[in-house]
This record gives sequence, structure tokens and C-alpha cells, in this order.
Amino acid sequence: MEDKYAQIFTRIKAAFIDSIVMVVLMYAATEILNLFETIPNYVRISVFIFICLVYEPILVSSFGATVGHFFSDIVVKRENNEQRNILLPKAIIRFIFKFCLGWISLLTISGHEKRKAIHDHVGGSVVLKYRTTQKDG
Repeated sequence: MEDKYAQIFTRIKAAFIDSIVMVVLMYAATEILNLFETIPNYVRISVFIFICLVYEPILVSSFGATVGHFFSDIVVKRENNEQRNILLPKAIIRFIFKFCLGWISLLTISGHEKRKAIHDHVGGSVVLKYRTTQKDG
């Protein structure tokens, strides 16, 4: 296996950091919504669903990394062009599979030459070590 692909432990660390970031975002959203006297429950629910569903796809498609990826020195790129971020529709599909399959998606990492999880296969992505991509680019 090439050294430029992210290890499973690094990916799990990034996911853990992202879960903390999402909790902080939800707490901040709660505090902001509490500043208003009457906020319907559907607005609160919508804000939390928005945070859960768009955090990862938007950051991955725009910047190639979430906050967790950034602090773990990994990036998500297109498999067929490792210099480019994946497109938003593919990032959304990738996230849906990642969310639905959970840790099961990670079972394929050690058996694949590019250390791809199931959600990476579906999204046409690879997860690279950031420092390695900087040397190549």
C-alpha cells in the first residue's frame, strides 16, 4: 500500500473531532435560538438537521476536508484526480452511505490498496495524508 493514503486510526480520529465540532455547533445554535422569545420547534429541528446533514458534504466538497480532517492532516479528494475535491452531489452520497453504514463502512479499508472505505467507493473518493499531497502538488 502506498504511504499517501490515510490510515484507519487517523480517519477515526478525524470523525471523533468532527463529532465534537458538531456538538459545539448544535450548542451554539441552541444558544442563538434561545435569544428569541418564540421559535417554533420545526425551526429548531430544521437547524439541527441542517447541521447534521450538510456539515461534512459542504466542507469536503468546498475545502477537501472537515475540521476533523484538517486537524488530523488528511484530505478527501477525487479518486480519478487526487488534486481536486469531490463534487457536492458525490459528497452528499458519500456522506449518506457513511452515515447509514457507520463503522461497517471502514471494514474495507485494510483490504484495499488505496485504503478506501465503502463510502469512498460510492463517492469516487480517496482519503489522503495532507502532507503527502502538498509534496506532490
